[in-house]
Amino acid sequence: MSPENKNKFAILNRYYKITNFYNFLKSTAVKGVITVAVVVIAFFILDYFYLDTHAILDSLVSTYSPTFILSIFYVSETILGLLPPEIFIAWSSKMGEPFLFLFFLAFLSYLGGVTAYGLGKLVGLIPTVQNRLENKIAKHISNLRKWGGFFVVVGALLPLPHAIVSFACGLIKYNFKYYLFWALFRFIRFAIYGWIIFGALS
Repeated sequence: MSPENKNKFAILNRYYKITNFYNFLKSTAVKGVITVAVVVIAFFILDYFYLDTHAILDSLVSTYSPTFILSIFYVSETILGLLPPEIFIAWSSKMGEPFLFLFFLAFLSYLGGVTAYGLGKLVGLIPTVQNRLENKIAKHISNLRKWGGFFVVVGALLPLPHAIVSFACGLIKYNFKYYLFWALFRFIRFAIYGWIIFGALS
């Protein structure tokens, strides 16, 4: 690494320390680990003592078409992330080609984020609505302005509401090309969660 690049890295590192990015990343990562652990433990407890979760998932597969389930998931990933992706990942494990459906889920989550970005940009054309919503998600907008693409990555990988982060990007007109690139980390999250949940359900 050249002296110039080292200097840039040192300045960037100092900036992230001053703005508490590393502390934020650490606390969010811990929440992510806890979330996964809670989901897996809850599955085992429910399956052992109360419910036949495998039968419930099989019932979902036999009762509802994949198109219906995937459509519900897309809407959820577009509007505030209303339903936990883990439920849908567990559902995909029961499909004939689970990894293909896991990819569909990751793609729809990515697409839902892009749609949320577009909605944020549209809302930004209405000043009164924009001001009201900016106040409601002020913390996310503040973090996005401080950390840019790294905050989008955190929203894509960890248990932050990806749809809200994407909406905030559109609302403040964050560079769309950069957003599309950083949001690709959403696929990595689904790969990791899929590996964990598929293993728990096997």
